[in-house]
Amino acid sequence: MKYMLMFTATAGGQRQWDSMPEEQRSAEYARINQWFERAGARVVGGYELQPEQTATTVRFDGGKPVVTDGPFLEAKETIAGYAIVDVEDLDEALGLAKAWPTGGTVEVRPVIEREGAPAQG
Repeated sequence: MKYMLMFTATAGGQRQWDSMPEEQRSAEYARINQWFERAGARVVGGYELQPEQTATTVRFDGGKPVVTDGPFLEAKETIAGYAIVDVEDLDEALGLAKAWPTGGTVEVRPVIEREGAPAQG
């Protein structure tokens, strides 16, 4: 079964990350890379995302697309990245989420897989 693990960051957490000395940030990335190595083949896709201020949103108004700069919602937390995992069950997905090295919040959500739809990663 596939789940998406969404790694969130707060504005304060993002500012702290951005102001972190490069040596400390490198150490944090090393811990994150170790998590991915331990997860191994269970991770079938995912990416770190650029900060929310780089987002562009397409909304539909009366069926017509309207493009705006910025995220879909103003929120206290933002999705910093995600991983798609292929595991036996929710417990295994939660085990991976509980082991996330940077703390914060990890939302775990099942993925709907449709027959004939292209796989995404």
